[in-house]
Amino acid sequence: MSTSSPRTHTLGSAFSLSDFDFELPPELIAQHPTAQRSGSRLLDGSAPQVVDRIFHELPGLLQAGDLLVFNDTKVVKARIFGEKASGGKLELLIERVLPGHQVVAHMKVSKKPLLGGQMYLAGGARQGGFDAVLLGRWPDENGQLFHLQLSDEPHALMEKHGVMPLPPYIERPAGTADHADTAEDAKRYQTVFARAPGAVAAPTAALHFDEGVLAALAARGVHTASVTLHVGAGTFQPVKTENIADHTMHSEWYEVPEGTQQAIAECKARGGKVVAVGTTTVRTLESWAKFGQASGDTEIFITPGFEFKVVDRLITNFHLPKSTLMMLVSAFAGYEHIMGLYRHAIAQKYRFFSYGDSMLLIRR
Repeated sequence: MSTSSPRTHTLGSAFSLSDFDFELPPELIAQHPTAQRSGSRLLDGSAPQVVDRIFHELPGLLQAGDLLVFNDTKVVKARIFGEKASGGKLELLIERVLPGHQVVAHMKVSKKPLLGGQMYLAGGARQGGFDAVLLGRWPDENGQLFHLQLSDEPHALMEKHGVMPLPPYIERPAGTADHADTAEDAKRYQTVFARAPGAVAAPTAALHFDEGVLAALAARGVHTASVTLHVGAGTFQPVKTENIADHTMHSEWYEVPEGTQQAIAECKARGGKVVAVGTTTVRTLESWAKFGQASGDTEIFITPGFEFKVVDRLITNFHLPKSTLMMLVSAFAGYEHIMGLYRHAIAQKYRFFSYGDSMLLIRR
């Protein structure tokens, strides 16, 4: 569906995949970040009348006693290039690190190697790289991911031989994104407070924060806390089932530290608002609230009708059509409101997706 003709829904009526589609001019997909992190645009959708702002205005939109919750995950250089024993080229995207130098990865290759097959990454151990052996599929024999045994510690190998895993819609000149990072991407596709390595995609709403904005928030009396959710490549996968209830959600690991749990309780007690920075933070906090687990794997799928228990405000970027994230923000702020904001953003030429602009939403 185009964003020019919103469909009206009543509470409880069923949504289908086409409800979350919209036409996006390709030139609005941001290929590079703004010169300054907080110089990006902020679409203020928290008031009855939409207001176009700049991100560094955010502190003035929050109140003393509010709590900003960030995702402190760190993007790892998870793209690795190599070849099979037969010489065929392959590419790995390491999704998760397991104990014992084992990993779970996506594999791009013309013909999948056999169980026990040897792979030589970054030239292989004999040429300064490392080796890998295929142990099977993940999480079961029919899984889409591959379970691999590496010849050394995975995080060290990725840091030395890997490439920053930019989203598929960010294009780089041939020979750049394939085997080396640009200085811009290595710095800017990472938040200023990234701490816990494990993500293959950045929590993009947090990319707008810089030291100046953080200082202004502190001066205003806004509190901060963090959670961890290691963003997986599944975040870029469009939903393909017209009945969205049939979609199988990808799994991601999260943690809500005790200090953050306490900060949320104190914020609620003083009447402050919990402001989630990004949809990954929403998924983390609402998983904790819904299932009672402070850490573990979550496959939470938030669609209209979901009952939010923690998050009051949301700072988020503009998302892909037909994505689970479009469904999440529609559940949070209201379907018609979100589609109206997207029509406004397209008309005003906001920049979309990971390196794009942001919006501020309230729970409706």
